[in-house]
Amino acid sequence: MFAWVLLFLAIFSEIIGTLAMKWSSVDESATGYLVMLVMIACSYIFLSFAVKKIALGVAYALWEGIGILFITLFSVGLFGESLSLTKIGGLAVLIAGIMLIKTGTTQRKELQHVHG
Repeated sequence: MFAWVLLFLAIFSEIIGTLAMKWSSVDESATGYLVMLVMIACSYIFLSFAVKKIALGVAYALWEGIGILFITLFSVGLFGESLSLTKIGGLAVLIAGIMLIKTGTTQRKELQHVHG
């Protein structure tokens, strides 16, 4: 359970760090670059501890996929970036892919317990 908390913290840190990167490029603020650096570093540290208990493929898919989803949505709201039907379709496919990876890992573990 703690590994999932660490993965959530990694995702949250990545989102904040990436949004800070955009904010810094728009605002030209050194503070934003510092926030970006700290949050991206924290994200990788949290992710590295999370993958000790969560399969790497699942953790990375969730980390990157959920990060992309929320970064896209926040960038639309905060920075006025566009959200086309193509982007919405891409996000839908991304969510489906994450769900398939997560489900496939769960099913494999269940099969190992039945046959093992």
